[in-house]
Amino acid sequence: MPAPQFRVPLGAGHAELHRDGAPARFRHPAAPEHPWLLDEAGDPWHTAEHRWGSGFVLSDRGSGRWNAPLGGEISIATEERRYQPIPDLSLTVTREVGAGTGAGTGAAAGIGGGAGTAVGAESLTETYTWTNIGDAPLAIGTLGLVLPLRDVYDSAEDALARACHAHVWTGGAWSWIAAQPMSGDGPVLGIIVRTGALWSYSIESRNHVMGSNVRGHLMVHPTDRARNPAALGGQPEITLAPGERYRLAWEVSFFKDFSELLAATDAPAYLDRLAAPVGEQIRIRPADDGAPDLVMAGTEHGIVHVDLPGGSRTAVFFHNPMRELVEARADYILKNQRAVDRAEPHRWAFTAYDTATGLRQTIAAWPDWSDGAERIAMPTLLQQLRLRGWGDAAVIDEALDGWSRFARAALITDDGDVLWGSDTTVDRIRLYNFPWLAHFFADQYVLRQRPEDLETAAALLERSYERGAAKHLSIGQPEAVLHVAELLHTAGSPARAEALLARLRAGAEYFTDIGEALPGHEVNYEQSMVAPLVSLLAIAARHWPSPELDAALERSVRWMRAFSGPQPHVRLRGIGIRHWDGYWFGRDRQWGDVFPHHWSVLNAVALTQLPEPALAEADAIFRANLVNFGADGSASCAFVFPSCVDGRPAHHADPLANDQDWILTLWLRTGVER
Repeated sequence: MPAPQFRVPLGAGHAELHRDGAPARFRHPAAPEHPWLLDEAGDPWHTAEHRWGSGFVLSDRGSGRWNAPLGGEISIATEERRYQPIPDLSLTVTREVGAGTGAGTGAAAGIGGGAGTAVGAESLTETYTWTNIGDAPLAIGTLGLVLPLRDVYDSAEDALARACHAHVWTGGAWSWIAAQPMSGDGPVLGIIVRTGALWSYSIESRNHVMGSNVRGHLMVHPTDRARNPAALGGQPEITLAPGERYRLAWEVSFFKDFSELLAATDAPAYLDRLAAPVGEQIRIRPADDGAPDLVMAGTEHGIVHVDLPGGSRTAVFFHNPMRELVEARADYILKNQRAVDRAEPHRWAFTAYDTATGLRQTIAAWPDWSDGAERIAMPTLLQQLRLRGWGDAAVIDEALDGWSRFARAALITDDGDVLWGSDTTVDRIRLYNFPWLAHFFADQYVLRQRPEDLETAAALLERSYERGAAKHLSIGQPEAVLHVAELLHTAGSPARAEALLARLRAGAEYFTDIGEALPGHEVNYEQSMVAPLVSLLAIAARHWPSPELDAALERSVRWMRAFSGPQPHVRLRGIGIRHWDGYWFGRDRQWGDVFPHHWSVLNAVALTQLPEPALAEADAIFRANLVNFGADGSASCAFVFPSCVDGRPAHHADPLANDQDWILTLWLRTGVER
């Protein structure tokens, strides 16, 4: 990659620009190793055609891309860059530094021509102006610009030192993008729209070749109507008369933290909450003190798009009461998601289900469609109903007893290992599945008082530690150990209980000692590693307090919260970033950001376990995840949020009901639902 030619001061930090004016990297003394952006040398899948500010247009007069500016030697960073993506459309890009007044048109301070030049300034303002240079009206269906933020998981250590979470809010005139270090420590690089609007975002370079450790290239859109007109409540068409212009301007600045960034965005309104039960209200308070509050009253289960003052839009959600929703989901599972066409005992298995065709999904040699693993959420959800006296007790007991027989026969090997599913070979043993199955048999013991169920639960956890669970962040492991240990104590096996607790403590001490060097799991680094780490450390600190555990817990909470942004949209606020589950778990196998994804509730679980539980924050995450369920009990395993992914329309729910029932199981297990 050619060395950057220009240096732009941004407060205590600076930006380094290519000769073509595109930012190549950002630097800040508080995060000296952090480049903020993808590097054409260090990230080999990232090339010059996805440099900052490159993009494309789709119109009724043709389509085209822009990348390198037209002609001429460029000697200073403030020189106007010119492009012509199609014959009838020109684009000019200007950059200036200023005091960051919030207007996007402050007086320029000038940008020098050498890497050593520095001018005191707080922000870089970029202005993109598209002009119809033809002699007839021009209808623009899509405009897209690249922001190549370094949202990757090369390893846990690299992610925590050199990668950022890209939190995106495209709410129209009120839009911003924040690149937050994955460590959760400041500063935050913010991009705030001052002129024009962003109505959606998409992802490019996202496919099976890139895998699960790369989020892809982020693109933001003044409109993406040509590809996905209904995305995010509707995409506008931009029509330019001959000589008419469309202008988008944003300020790029460093902020000490998210609160400072949000204060700079000039939010048009404040939403007291984003999800509420049907029959309750969500109140929206405009920033203009003289304007009346907008009160949304929930009358039915579903998403509601809301127009805000100043040309902005968001979405809120109203949901049916918890018991009504859970019982509807249980009825749907029992009716549609049991493998009743199989032979005994496999006919008691629960499987994924295609809500579009009405067919149970065959496993098709795809482990994430198996009848084990994440599908364990379905019988555990039925247990939660049974423990509360909800639903038809006789029907649920029959289903649970049948599933117990299936699990013993088809999911647990003679050596006490847990397979991915009944059709997988014995080498497909998965540590994640051990605590899920152990927790199931422990709750069966609570329900039926059969000693063999408690024996199975304890044996599975003991085997998991033989398999390396003390050095693995298995989801639900600490909770399962505590549950089983308590039952063992009550059943008269205190020595066995204490031995399990000792293994749990050893695991917490191991992860306290290794710090940032977390071992890779099925993804190199992800929210569903860090949230279970918080749970493990919080539980350990409660039982075996020490300054070392307290410090490790505080640090891991910062890592966990960094996955979630404060966007004022029910699918986004507080929801941890995950960008691969539509491919692994969905029928359509589409990559791209999944918001919300059911494992985001792991953050909520962890927040309830802190020394000072953050119950309101946890409640909001749990409620937001209920958007994955229909009022009739149907469900979706993945809502792929961007307007498009690699050009394919998205912003839709995958039709497969698969692994999302962990949302309900885990919320009910916390005991904090209402």
